Amino acid sequence: MKIALINENSQASKNKMIYEVLKDVAEAHGHIVYNYGMYSAGDEHSLTYVMNGLLASILLTSRAVDFVVTGCGTGEGAMLACNSFPNVHCGYVAGPCDAYLFGQINAGNAISMPFAKGFGWGGELNLRYTFEKLFSKKFGGGYPEERAQVEQNNKKILDSVKAISYRTLPEILNDIDPTFLKSTVSGPKFKKYFFKNCQNREIAQIIRKTLA
Repeated sequence: MKIALINENSQASKNKMIYEVLKDVAEAHGHIVYNYGMYSAGDEHSLTYVMNGLLASILLTSRAVDFVVTGCGTGEGAMLACNSFPNVHCGYVAGPCDAYLFGQINAGNAISMPFAKGFGWGGELNLRYTFEKLFSKKFGGGYPEERAQVEQNNKKILDSVKAISYRTLPEILNDIDPTFLKSTVSGPKFKKYFFKNCQNREIAQIIRKTLA
């Protein structure tokens, strides 16, 4: 599984720590992590939590990644932003129990975490335990396990509802404020990671035109 880490500006100073913990846990389970930034509070290229939502949709819809880890101060704004765009099923995850239940019951493709609220002494330990529980088992295994089929059916229903209640991403990209879109995809490592892994030609062409 290809995993993207996306940090917004208010919590950019924690990117290095989050990335190192996520990479350590994810690679132990055979996953690859791509750090899309922000990389520090002093980065010239700034991401807001709304940009995080758009970037998550671009990466997931184009299948450049399979899963997104993002967040903000409380985790709420980034979650709302992610779920405002198509093909992103983002859950709020504050700790190990949230992570395990989200993976097993909801089997989404993105999580939003609070990187300031409640993030005190031992915060890096909570991160590690949370990622360990998130990736401990294949998604959709059910909790309790005897409800797996019911929960999987509910996910399919939600997926089908979301597929008809949102416009397609190419439509959105063609209509959205071009300055906002360009700012979202202008990170220093975006082109290196995205075009290497993107599997949607139409989206790739829109992004290339935006960056030209």
